[in-house]
Amino acid sequence: MNRPNRLIVMSEELHEARANNDPIVALESTIITHGMPYPHNLQTAIKVESIIRNSGAIPATIGIINGIIFIGLRSEQLEWMAKRGYEGPKSHTADRLNKISRGDLSAICQMGNSGGTTVSATAYLANMVGIRVFVTGGIGGVHRGAEISMDISTDLMELSTTPICVVSAGIKSILDVEKTLEVLETNGVCVAVFDGDQIDGSNRVEFPAFYTPNSGYYVNYNFLTAKSIAQLIDTRDELGLKMAILLAVPNRTAKAEEYQRKFNEALELALEQARNEKIKGKMVTPFLLSKMSQMTNEQTLRLNQNLIENNAHVGAAIAIEYSQLMGWQQRSSSLNVNDDCNNNNDCKISNFISKRTPIVIGASVYDIVTKVNSTNIQVGFVV
Repeated sequence: MNRPNRLIVMSEELHEARANNDPIVALESTIITHGMPYPHNLQTAIKVESIIRNSGAIPATIGIINGIIFIGLRSEQLEWMAKRGYEGPKSHTADRLNKISRGDLSAICQMGNSGGTTVSATAYLANMVGIRVFVTGGIGGVHRGAEISMDISTDLMELSTTPICVVSAGIKSILDVEKTLEVLETNGVCVAVFDGDQIDGSNRVEFPAFYTPNSGYYVNYNFLTAKSIAQLIDTRDELGLKMAILLAVPNRTAKAEEYQRKFNEALELALEQARNEKIKGKMVTPFLLSKMSQMTNEQTLRLNQNLIENNAHVGAAIAIEYSQLMGWQQRSSSLNVNDDCNNNNDCKISNFISKRTPIVIGASVYDIVTKVNSTNIQVGFVV
């Protein structure tokens, strides 16, 4: 049954953008509520939105406040979530913000709670309102030791069922990158790299390692332009495939070899602390990111900010190219029958019948079917 959605509020700017086919970029909010401390989380959110807007697209940060899903959080809402996300864990009250995956959406909305949306929830909600491009830092995946804990992010399941383009720096490096890539392949997710490091004489390209450009693992597809990604999205949709495109953008602000050793040492210590403190489930990732930031003198925090800003530039460019592609297709959809036939193309009338549902304004349309018994039929006027 179709009914107005009382749970979703979209900003007027985004309503207008959708109507005009303007480029829109979705943004998640767990990076605000759980990914960074205040005020870095707020500063990053504002900077990323500014990058997208200055590029010519419209940002749509998604989050949930008091059970209402907001598509396009206002500045005061961003600040509220940034402060509450930082202060909540210290206060140990019911006001702390939730980390909301797709499976949590119904309960969070029904109970009137608040929180940041993860990749899985953001991808689902963005696709629900027709947004095709989504920028994040990195996706969740298979946790280290998942063969025992079975801790696998719902992000991977969502990407296998939601037709959206997720622009990221790859898989969070605290995870098992190799196993995550295997799960993505098994689930039929298209995984590609944007302007990556290609192996000489091969089509394979190195997948980035979130903070650094090189993970040591390889995928099959490397795209060099935003336009080619927009065309990839369109081709996926034309084929009717209901899965995401995961686009990994290498973060080239870090010296990979120099940083990787420091990163691995910090990660091992953070993992040991997580085990000792029995940190499990959804809180593992924010715990590890926080500890690693402390151990590296906020170097990982700065890299996290750099990579999502870089992703925002790429995502905005893709959204703009996709918007232009859709506009061109709409303008080209009214075919000239005579020209098409003169070019020796197939002139069947079925090729020119619109598959869209007609909308009639200001009148009613009736189909009248008449059965005639007489075989003596005259057409015209009798004088």
